[in-house]
Amino acid sequence: MSKVSQHRLDLEKIFGSNPSPADMLQLRAYLLKNSGLPGRRGNLELAHVFGNIVGDYADSYEDAYWQLCESYLAITAEEAPVNTAEEFLPFCGTVGIGSLGAVLPHRSQQSLAHLRRAASDSRWRMREAVAVGLQYMLCASPMNTMETIQSWINDGNPLEMRAAAAAVAEPLLLNEDSFITAALDLHRRIFTEVLKFDSRKSEAFRVLRKGLGYTLSVVVRALPDAGFAYLESLAGEHDPDVIWIIRENLKKHRLAHFYPDRVYHIKTLLSQ
Repeated sequence: MSKVSQHRLDLEKIFGSNPSPADMLQLRAYLLKNSGLPGRRGNLELAHVFGNIVGDYADSYEDAYWQLCESYLAITAEEAPVNTAEEFLPFCGTVGIGSLGAVLPHRSQQSLAHLRRAASDSRWRMREAVAVGLQYMLCASPMNTMETIQSWINDGNPLEMRAAAAAVAEPLLLNEDSFITAALDLHRRIFTEVLKFDSRKSEAFRVLRKGLGYTLSVVVRALPDAGFAYLESLAGEHDPDVIWIIRENLKKHRLAHFYPDRVYHIKTLLSQ
């Protein structure tokens, strides 16, 4: 049996029903023990299993699962610092909130509000969990969720923009022309805001810039004609941060290997 299958079996035994307080204590202990933290990599497979079970049984145990995920999500950075086993609990709670929003339409706006707040968490793993939670919702309701996260760009901060970009930069989601076009438009909107930023010394901007250093290439790979045309227009801005972002994306195998001539052309423009 694979580790994922074993985790699924274990978690279903613990809380694949109306969970009791004793079940919740057992679940917490299991997640902490199998978190993979402290360490270089948390147990992402287990987090996905948690999210999948929450979504699969949500119709029967909605209130219990919602309260569980909210309680985990509410665990602060002081209570669960970076790279501790305790950090895995709010990570799972964030993923679970996204999963519940995906399968319970009446919870979707609540879920998105939770995820938007969590996007500005000081812990980088929590910010990654937001992208995962959004991807659950994008899978279930792609254009409605896309419309909401596009609004984060209009009045959002750099970390919220980064969450939106990271969420849509998933090859499994980029399989419909309308969604791919919307994903590219989302990046256009973000870069429009980036070019307006006067102060770029903040940690939040650094995180956004680093994220855009890979997300744009994922979208360009899915829509190469429009994507490379957009890269060309961005190169013409002669903005040092934008140039850095473009260069990072051009290094990615998904572009450098499949479109060497187009990559060379953009690099030539950047060097002028």
